[in-house]
Amino acid sequence: MRRVAVRSVVLAGLLVLTGGLPAGAHAGTRAGAHAGVGPESEADVAYHGRVSLTGARLRLWLVPENEGPSALPNATVRVRLSADLADRQELSEGCARAGQREVVCETGPLPLHGRGRHIGLVLGLRERASEVVVRVDTWWNGGATDRHLENNEHVVLALDTGDPYVF
Repeated sequence: MRRVAVRSVVLAGLLVLTGGLPAGAHAGTRAGAHAGVGPESEADVAYHGRVSLTGARLRLWLVPENEGPSALPNATVRVRLSADLADRQELSEGCARAGQREVVCETGPLPLHGRGRHIGLVLGLRERASEVVVRVDTWWNGGATDRHLENNEHVVLALDTGDPYVF
């Protein structure tokens, strides 16, 4: 199962580095569907969490959920910031830096009407910011259709107060 999880993060990295999708793939899917999600699979991925900003440190905690109607063996959540990340980051297991302002993390298995692994990130910013816009969305879901994107695409404004902003 771990191999499948790592593949999703690696795929996201390849997409960033190559600027495109693998041959035979289209947005939201990947060629070969190695994770076992068929072309007719449908899932409703959602993210709930909180974000806080203190100085040059952004804390993010989120929980991926799946309302179905199909289970997913894995998915990849993308976190984009309006501020540059510091050069060195200690990321949680299953997470990888995908750019100057982006991090991607595997969700782990998303059972039908269930939750994936809790993801906690403490991200260092290149410099102190009075506010940071945080965008959370699904980068990859194994090719399943998701007709309810409003619950997996979030934009949160975090002010440098240390207060948690919930989404």
